[in-house]
Amino acid sequence: MVTRPHEAHPDEFNPWLHVTSLIEKAGELLGLDEGMIRRIVTPERILEVAVPVRMDSGEIDMFTGWRIQHNTSRGPGKGGIRFHPSVNVDEIAALSADMSIKCAVVNIPYGGAKGGVKVDPSNLSHAELERLTRRYAFAISPMIGPDRDIPAPDINTDPQVMSWIMDTVSMLAGHNMPGVVTGKPLAIGGSLGHAGSTSLGVTICTIALLKQLNRSPQGERVVIQGYGKVGAPLIKLLSERGMMIVGLADIHGAIHVPDGIDHEKMALHFSEAKSIMGYPGSEEIHADELFTLPSDIAIPAALGGVITDKVAETMAASLMVEAANGPTTGEGAAVLTSRNIPVVPDVLANAGGVVASYFEWAQDLQGFMWEGELFRQRLEKTMHDAFDYIWERHDQLNVPLRDTALVVGVERIAEATELRGLFP
Repeated sequence: MVTRPHEAHPDEFNPWLHVTSLIEKAGELLGLDEGMIRRIVTPERILEVAVPVRMDSGEIDMFTGWRIQHNTSRGPGKGGIRFHPSVNVDEIAALSADMSIKCAVVNIPYGGAKGGVKVDPSNLSHAELERLTRRYAFAISPMIGPDRDIPAPDINTDPQVMSWIMDTVSMLAGHNMPGVVTGKPLAIGGSLGHAGSTSLGVTICTIALLKQLNRSPQGERVVIQGYGKVGAPLIKLLSERGMMIVGLADIHGAIHVPDGIDHEKMALHFSEAKSIMGYPGSEEIHADELFTLPSDIAIPAALGGVITDKVAETMAASLMVEAANGPTTGEGAAVLTSRNIPVVPDVLANAGGVVASYFEWAQDLQGFMWEGELFRQRLEKTMHDAFDYIWERHDQLNVPLRDTALVVGVERIAEATELRGLFP
């Protein structure tokens, strides 16, 4: 229906075409007319920017960045910024659409946006990273702001990067603008409770799904792909609730630990080895074998498009919770459905991060910081309410949870779009 933002190789997984096909399917299930579906699918703004950076050597290097606002019918754009060599316009567009759905699914007053720079930040010095960030922030500054579009951390970006963006935009505006980004340090308008919020949301959804399936979390064996900002806290959170992390993967490889990983020992090992590999008592396995390990719950918490049909066919777990953004291909999802493997989709499972960002943004606008316990209580309530509503609609519609969540998200976006009308 809609031309893709970028023509990828026909044999490659295209995340933009994947997410738009899902939105179109949800629109058809809702009986929306073609014009409304087209309005919801099509990104509102796509900005591609050149990012020249003076390297420490004195030479100028060129990078490419994007900021895409997919849909702002329900509120300002919201979405992270990632620095990664794989970043392209298809990926950013797909993730921005994913954010539109995600914010609607958890019913917070945001639209969807996403940004990124095609760069390997591990090749940059600290000073080069700051210059890249500030130049990129300058380039996208006409699009972002507390009432327009609020970036947040994503892959290879962190509170320090958000601090540089906030400072750059504040300097351009001539006054302090803490609400222009979320995921900031506490000293400049961050919030108590934001760290680990995505992992907490994944944990809440995992426990909620087990409850609906009349299964106890005690002794459930879990495999996690990714040991980063989401995967690392998950080991602690899930272990505290009685589950065993028996498989883990990072960029260096994968390990099998039948007796379960101790989160404190893993954290200490990782701080010394800079990898999960070599963890005491672990068996090194090929990364492709992770999801074939004897397990009950699979949690992809790395990059998108990793759960293909081949991976889904050999997955040992009986349920999956998507901690990563877009980890499952269309073919992979079809296989999981055919195997009756329930999946909590990313637009619900990993929404704890954007809910926390919403709370931080609200605090910045109010100039009033919430207590950490209040922050956590409201986060848990929002995630529980969202899961319960999706499950209720899942029973009504009799379609997989992924389709249900998309229907709920599209339905809420369509309602806002219809109420606002079409200008002029």
